[in-house]
Parts: sequence; structure tokens; C-alpha cells
Amino acid sequence: MTTDTATAPTAPATTPYERIGGEPVLRAMVDRFYDLMDGDPAYAQLRAMHGADLAAMRTSLTAFLAGFTGGPRDWFASGKCVMSLHRPMGIDAGVSAQWIGAMRRAVEETVGGSDPEIAKAMLTVLEQMAQGMTR
Repeated sequence: MTTDTATAPTAPATTPYERIGGEPVLRAMVDRFYDLMDGDPAYAQLRAMHGADLAAMRTSLTAFLAGFTGGPRDWFASGKCVMSLHRPMGIDAGVSAQWIGAMRRAVEETVGGSDPEIAKAMLTVLEQMAQGMTR
């Protein structure tokens, strides 16, 4: 007896990473976040804290969010700590608000339409993280 894989039921996505579409969606979200930060004057103070080239940060944030949402944990396995990496930056309430504002827009534009429940949950935790970095 053979099994026809074309008619086998597909297991439902079980992690936020799977539900939102994995790395391609996270990359689009991160690209939107950094594009907003780079081009919208509302995020000028946040942008000023970053170097000229955002390419490495785009890759790093995508990898962080992959592990954060239940996907590959390579970023975490490398021994990095998001709080420790940001501690020397002197993040104040204004910068924290700019970060969550840009991230909120990026999440809503890339994930919110397809999975509002996951978008809301992500934003709740990311906002708490951003506030936790505030000095």
C-alpha cells in the first residue's frame, strides 16, 4: 500500500514563525522597520544611534526575530543577548517610543493583515522588551 503525499493533510502551523510565513516574512518586516527608521523623520533620534550601513543590523534582527518567534535559534546559539547589546546605547524613553512606533508599523504592515493575533502578541512582547531597555 502506498501513501499519496499529495492528498495527505498538512499539519497546521504551530509556531508564530510558521504562522506568519517564516524567514521571508520576518525579513520583509525587518526591511520595512529599517526603511521607516532610515527615511521617516519621526525616527531621527533612533536612526542617529545606528551606523551608516544598516545591512548587518537587518540580518541580525531577522535572525533574532526568527528565534524569538519559534524558528531557527542561530542568533541565540551564538551567545548574543539583546539586552546586553543595547545597554551601552543609553536608550531613553523617546528612543524606545520611536523604536516601538517603527516596529508597530512594520509588524502591522507585514504580519497584521495575515495574522492579527500573532501581530498583536509580537507587539506586546516587543514593546515590553523595548521598555525594558529604557534607562
